[in-house]
Amino acid sequence: MNIQKTTQRNRFLYKIIFFVLLLSFSTKAQIQKVDPPFWYAGMKNPAVQIMFYGKNIAQYETSVSNNVTIKNVEKTENPNYLFVTIDTQNLKASELVFSFKLKNKVAFTQKYSLKERRANSADRKSYDASDMIYLIMPDRFANGNPKNDSDAVLTEKANRAEPGGRHGGDIEGIIKNLDYISSLGATTIWSTPLCEDNDKQHSYHTYGQSDVYKIDPRYGTNDDYARLSAEMHKKDMKLVMDYVTNHWGITHWMIKDLPTKSWINQFENYTQTHHRREVLTDIHASKSDQEVCVDGWFVPSMPDLNLRNPLVAKYLTQNAIWWIEFANLDGFRVDTYNYSDATAMANWAKAITTEYPNFNIVGEIWMHNQANLAYWQKDSKIGAIENYNSNLPSVMDFTLQDQIGSAFSDDNANWDNGMIKFYNNFALDYLYPNTNNILVFAENHDTDRINHTYKYDFTKYKLVMTLLATVRGIPQLYYGSEIGMGGDKGKSGDADIRQDFPGGWAGDKNNALTAAGRTAEQAKFFDFTSKLFTWRKTNEAVHFGKMTHYIPENNMYVYFRYTDTKTVMVVFNNNAKEQTVKTNRFKENIKNFKSGKDILTGKTFDLAPEITLEPKSAVVLELE
Repeated sequence: MNIQKTTQRNRFLYKIIFFVLLLSFSTKAQIQKVDPPFWYAGMKNPAVQIMFYGKNIAQYETSVSNNVTIKNVEKTENPNYLFVTIDTQNLKASELVFSFKLKNKVAFTQKYSLKERRANSADRKSYDASDMIYLIMPDRFANGNPKNDSDAVLTEKANRAEPGGRHGGDIEGIIKNLDYISSLGATTIWSTPLCEDNDKQHSYHTYGQSDVYKIDPRYGTNDDYARLSAEMHKKDMKLVMDYVTNHWGITHWMIKDLPTKSWINQFENYTQTHHRREVLTDIHASKSDQEVCVDGWFVPSMPDLNLRNPLVAKYLTQNAIWWIEFANLDGFRVDTYNYSDATAMANWAKAITTEYPNFNIVGEIWMHNQANLAYWQKDSKIGAIENYNSNLPSVMDFTLQDQIGSAFSDDNANWDNGMIKFYNNFALDYLYPNTNNILVFAENHDTDRINHTYKYDFTKYKLVMTLLATVRGIPQLYYGSEIGMGGDKGKSGDADIRQDFPGGWAGDKNNALTAAGRTAEQAKFFDFTSKLFTWRKTNEAVHFGKMTHYIPENNMYVYFRYTDTKTVMVVFNNNAKEQTVKTNRFKENIKNFKSGKDILTGKTFDLAPEITLEPKSAVVLELE
């Protein structure tokens, strides 16, 4: 009798265990993905759109605990998606439970967290003209954790012998070398994208992302990224995320099972953008040309996102805000900014800057005249001609970059070459609504390396960096240039301008990350760069001061950066011979100053009556 009771009891327990396991399996089977994975209480915009993904999930009715209001439930033609918008107004950090019913019976539930925000999160200070940005391609900078070089789930494995392969650089490598970066005078890091990219090859650049809520495991984890931010903040440094709104990778999990056909832009046959973005502001442009520009794919492996679809726009807006909160970010750089619908992008930028009024966003507007660039900066009067405001705080100064790549080789200037190129560039600054908030650079991960352009001529490198450090805007330095790194994009492709940083890998014969490991040539580049940008960190005149420049004569260019209390005079001699410039021409800015001390050499220059400079040289004088 006791044996029989025990057997019955065991059978009953087995049934309960089986039911619990079945319920657990059913829940997991139904909910395969939730984006955003959690959210934050106390946001200015209290509405959050939660995407639930699972097999035939759209057949269920949804409710949520804690008396939370569901504002909207949206289904698409794909039954595997459910978009549920809730109102978090006045809700505190808490655990919510979503219930999914079928025929009035709860089939399964899903927990959802509202987390506490950091104190003063909305008022975070972003990067600005007082900063210097150091641009890193993480796969090529430093390998801090060799254990994550490859991932069992992701397709492409590490192969450092392959120029375009995965080389193993990661987040840990950046963290371990923060002191090196800071020693350059850099205050901010812009890393090319770090989210998962599961392309079969060339995934190292990570612009073809396969999950935008997940750091690529070959770089580390989401927590590692948050730790990078925390470690940087301890050193008063700022972290800028490279954000991509225009496209995802062909292997993105949502591309494989589209929520709706209109999630991406599609043509009857594959259509690639023609890259002629002048059509976006061209009043004579055909609609078909404009459509191909915005809706055409960047490359076959990068499906073009349709931000005109409200679900897509909301998904990308929330994703951006989620990363700001989660990783405590200090700013964005946005890739291929004006390849997306202009109105949708203006709304995206507005939503972020409304939530974070001081948050800076710089857009990659790769165009070659000032009017086309200025159109895209927030509050542009050029944009206003077409009743458009991008709400984008900053743009990248590609017109200046164009001139930097050639001007210092013009030894014998005539009417339109040499230093007049810079004068003409800045003479059009009236087109910009905010010249201080423009990113100035000589190169980046997509352009020719400046050291290669100038044949590794250290004198010309010094001229380039002196210009970037002293003109208006936010200077950006590309990793490795500070030790003389180059690369020939035209001959050897992108991999050549994205080489591994020497010393970033165990066993590297040359370790340029340490003073003792640098060659004499590397030290020469590094020491100059460090001295220049370390000085810049403390000089408010070159941060937000006014600028007055003078028409170049004899290939010499003189300009002043000044505030009410500090004046900096910058003099370039772009000649192959020694040159002297009379100073009485600059009395307007020299005023009663008697001398100037060169911040690079420590030499003092008498400001009357003339200044003599060596060939291909510049001085940065703090006037006294």
